[in-house]
Amino acid sequence: MSDKLLFEWTEDFNIGIDEIDEQHQGLVILLNQLHEAIRERHGSVASRQILDKLVEYTRTHFSLEESLMRLTHYPGWDLHKHQHEDLIRQVQALQTKLDEEGIAISFELLHFLKNWLMQHINDSDRRFGIYFQTDGLQKYAGKVSPDELVQPAGPARKKKWWQRWFRW
Repeated sequence: MSDKLLFEWTEDFNIGIDEIDEQHQGLVILLNQLHEAIRERHGSVASRQILDKLVEYTRTHFSLEESLMRLTHYPGWDLHKHQHEDLIRQVQALQTKLDEEGIAISFELLHFLKNWLMQHINDSDRRFGIYFQTDGLQKYAGKVSPDELVQPAGPARKKKWWQRWFRW
């Protein structure tokens, strides 16, 4: 792994749902941006802006995952949603502490977020990916017309609404 990156994305982290995998990569990009801002001492304001962007993007990502889980009647939806809510609560508490105590974002926080994301992707999200590709798609397929499943290929395909967060 590069010394400049906190979290190096590899294909091993893919769970087999393109939109989710792309969003996970987006989370990793933001986490690495936050790491760089702290490492390069860009200041607490810049770091906080990246952290806020990471938190907001995480909420967007969780919303998509949970929607797919409800749509496909994923049996682990409640537990997965609870994990998401728990992380959001923890990060909100950290944001409050940062605001009230005026302390800087630490490497410990970064490593907590990195470890949480890696564990969550490799465990909970991977289980959902397997379900989605086997049972979930079968249940969903009968409820959608074939025309709704067709997407333009290649460059004609528009960016997804959540990709506006990034320049890629």
